[in-house]
Amino acid sequence: MELLFSIIYVAAIGILAHYIGESLPRSWFDETKFPFAPYRFEKNGDFYDKIKIKSWKTKLPDMSRVMKDMLPKKVTYKAGSENIQALIKETCVAEFIHKALSVFSIGVYFIWKNSTGVVLVIVCVVCNLPFIIIQRYNRPHLIELRNRMAEREEKKRRALTDSVM
Repeated sequence: MELLFSIIYVAAIGILAHYIGESLPRSWFDETKFPFAPYRFEKNGDFYDKIKIKSWKTKLPDMSRVMKDMLPKKVTYKAGSENIQALIKETCVAEFIHKALSVFSIGVYFIWKNSTGVVLVIVCVVCNLPFIIIQRYNRPHLIELRNRMAEREEKKRRALTDSVM
């Protein structure tokens, strides 16, 4: 019975987390501040190359492919700096939600109060960890892309303004 309750609990917090994540104001998240700013050891995402993130990050499920109410996690050719900024905010929200899911997975232990409960909590945390890593890897790259695009957009605006005058 504990297994069934644990499965229901994990599924319920996962579903609830999706709707909470979608409803959170993006203005609450600042990629330049703790806990979303890159840590020194991450070297703007390069640290994750040691665990060969590029070879496995696209193999994991992406909720935005399934849930049509989510912002797609793709940078298209037509994307501008504002679109990239929206993706940056989404990485913050996704990181927050996966960290929250890790914390709330402790509830499994209260359902199954023995070593099996501890193991299941660890499994839940380990299952969320790759998604946290992906957000922390992608964010610095998206910030760099946003900055380059904003610079390019500003040059285009200046050139357009200069040609009108």
